[in-house]
Amino acid sequence: MESGLGRVSAVSRPKEPRRPAPPPGLLIVDKPAGMTSHDVVARARRIMGTRKVGHAGTLDPMATGVLVLGIERATKLLGHLALDRKTYLATLSLGRSTTTDDAEGEPLGAEAAPETLAAVTDEQIADGIAALTGDIQQVPSAVSAVKIDGKRAYARVRAGEDVVLPPRPVTVHRFDVLGLRREDDRIELDAIVECSSGTYVRALARDLGAGLGVGGHLKALRRTTVGPFTLARARTLDQLEEKPELSLDLDAAVAAAFPRRDLDAATAKAVQYGRRIPAAGITGTYGLFAPDGHVLALASDTEGVTRSVVVLLPA
Repeated sequence: MESGLGRVSAVSRPKEPRRPAPPPGLLIVDKPAGMTSHDVVARARRIMGTRKVGHAGTLDPMATGVLVLGIERATKLLGHLALDRKTYLATLSLGRSTTTDDAEGEPLGAEAAPETLAAVTDEQIADGIAALTGDIQQVPSAVSAVKIDGKRAYARVRAGEDVVLPPRPVTVHRFDVLGLRREDDRIELDAIVECSSGTYVRALARDLGAGLGVGGHLKALRRTTVGPFTLARARTLDQLEEKPELSLDLDAAVAAAFPRRDLDAATAKAVQYGRRIPAAGITGTYGLFAPDGHVLALASDTEGVTRSVVVLLPA
């Protein structure tokens, strides 16, 4: 006779079905203040249910606005996206410099005296802005993400190194003042800045203040466009939590960001099998599309033939 203290059999629980991988494409996120771009990627991974998430260029934690994320196979696009023109709404504060050239840094030196600020005219500010518009040589902030011998500048600063970055060419296409406010301890400018990739708006604030002899830093920054992607298509992380879907699927993303070349069925098959096809005479990288409208690859023309740069839909 068996006792009631016999072995208790384990109750097997049915496994939850694995969440299917999301389709490839782009997320256009309206990044909130206080998060790094890597923080946004981490949350997007959880929302979309995939590890295959990457970003096309970063935004500082204090900045908000357009951040482009690639999902699944669309991460292959990120290094090829022509995101060389960006637009920002910025608030610049003149009257004090900081260690980071923005509001998150420690003050450098004393504030400009009220009488010194009062002596700065609107015309002088306009002249200073004009000098920072067009093709200029800009020294990035010492705490920027610029790499020095393979290590980020900000990491070298945190390690106690004295970092001095060389100037580099950038283009400020537009630097327009939208509003100006004068206080005893500062002059604040609201501005729209349209610039090339690699331009630091906080360095513009620093250099404007330095040129006027009063110091300056960036108080607030919101990115409104990155290449062809705008805030109109962006969604917040909370909105994505409620409805986790792509901003652009892979086909629409390539069509929005690259010139398009439509192929016939035979040529499309050749591309899928890795064969070269005659050049199209298109400058730069462009998308190759099958007759059904799906993108096959990113390609470029070289020596009379088209070569695939990134295969997106292999045979």
